[in-house]
Amino acid sequence: MHTIYAAKKIITMNPTRPYATHVAVRDGRILGAGSLDELTGWGEYTLDQRFADKVIMPGLVEGHSHGMEGTLWSYTYVGYFDRMNPDGVIQSGVKSIAAVLARLRAVEATLSDPDAALPGWQLDPIYFNNERVTRAHLDQVSATRPIGLLHASGHIVNVNSKALELAGLLREGIDNPGVPLGEDGLPTGELKGPEVMGLVAQYVGFDQDFLAVDQAGLLNFGKLCVRSGVTTATDLASRLAPSLVTMMQTVIDAEDYPARIVSLLFHGGVSPDELIKRAHELRAQSSEKLRLGMIKVVADGSIQGFSARLRAPGYYNGAPNGLWYISPQHLEQILTQSLATGLHVHIHTNGDEATALLLDTMEQCLVRHPAPDHRFTIQHCQLADTAQYRRMARLGLCVNLFANHHFYWGDEHYRLTVGPERALRMNACATALQHRVPMAIHSDAPITPLGPLFTAWCAINRLTASGRVQGESERIGLDEALYAITLGAAYTLKLDGEIGSIETGKRADFAILEDDPETVGGANLKDVAIWGTVQGGRVFAASEL
Repeated sequence: MHTIYAAKKIITMNPTRPYATHVAVRDGRILGAGSLDELTGWGEYTLDQRFADKVIMPGLVEGHSHGMEGTLWSYTYVGYFDRMNPDGVIQSGVKSIAAVLARLRAVEATLSDPDAALPGWQLDPIYFNNERVTRAHLDQVSATRPIGLLHASGHIVNVNSKALELAGLLREGIDNPGVPLGEDGLPTGELKGPEVMGLVAQYVGFDQDFLAVDQAGLLNFGKLCVRSGVTTATDLASRLAPSLVTMMQTVIDAEDYPARIVSLLFHGGVSPDELIKRAHELRAQSSEKLRLGMIKVVADGSIQGFSARLRAPGYYNGAPNGLWYISPQHLEQILTQSLATGLHVHIHTNGDEATALLLDTMEQCLVRHPAPDHRFTIQHCQLADTAQYRRMARLGLCVNLFANHHFYWGDEHYRLTVGPERALRMNACATALQHRVPMAIHSDAPITPLGPLFTAWCAINRLTASGRVQGESERIGLDEALYAITLGAAYTLKLDGEIGSIETGKRADFAILEDDPETVGGANLKDVAIWGTVQGGRVFAASEL
């Protein structure tokens, strides 16, 4: 016995049969997509008409997100833009430093424990005329309890004096590019990069491994997936301690968890040999819904946080160049050993100097260890130029571009970070496709909200928050954008044989839409309403979360 789902329209992403009216499912797999008459040949069935007035697409694939998106909602939201939480409630944004402090004061007044930390997330000072938040600002909220605010970029945290004191950093003589100093010789309270952020994380309410998702957060993340039509999502940087893996296995492998999670092992804090060994151990622990054994390397920081590594002429506003998160030797060792032992690696490069380092290193490593289908993927890769895309194609690299940046930070990139010319080429989707570089697009949740249809809208329209089209020549079409959030993303994860299209033998993963993306069109794609998902043949309605 199998189930046949009827729909107003099914967009399959299968070029041999791009559209259908019915899809048959048995034991979590697709038997086929076509007409009802065609699918009755599979034998006895149940006809399920709950989606008869809806549109079905392949389950959307978020190729760059972080499970910590779910965890962060237990902290105070201080982002600039309004944002929906896992329960579907909109949390309003804050538009100034004064408003940030007011929200923190309101939360602080509710805390009964005088020593309890006050963590917040999504701080974005680039929208405050780039006025930096300092420990003096946060001391106005409390000088006695530790306070920490994670930036929207995820690469910087601001803390108050108490947090610096607890971490042993409220002193003179610190010489670290990730610890800016004030005129008094003491840290300003802004800490850049995972190394120094980790020194204060435990004191300001973030776990020492703040990349890790907790159980409640993982459940929240699953809700966000359903609300955004996502059936496969990445947790794209985690240290994956054994206890965390055990928790993830319990939660994700449960029948009622609505998403497949691909969790990548973060390179930081261990030697290359230890990293490779641990990745192989994790790969052996993979299940159908929890995929392990891939590696995430972070080469530099963020552009809007001025911690990305840029080639000359550097930052448009004259800010000093950003931070390296890995040495060339360390990068070379990881890539070489991964190619030699068949591991899959994703590499974060925001600035074009970081991309240049990766391309040079990858070229050397492939000479020693040729790998015709390695699919190593450059994540973000925001400032790559045409020559770099040519090299990516020649080296067999994939790219996952941060299309949401056009909306959230496009105006600021144009006027402040990289200037007009480079802002026009950022996240160059059209150039990637022109040079046949396999491409996906992403949200990097929690950096921007999880939502592949919005991400596709960003890549199609390239509109900034002020409504300007920025880089019209890099706009892509609706078909190309929908491919990028389904088969394109699946390809970068080496899962395109299982997911990303609706065709015989693949996982029964569907996004259930109230509207037809092809009728709505690229200009309004972000407004397509999502009913819920089918994941592995199990139905999840957003209204029932």
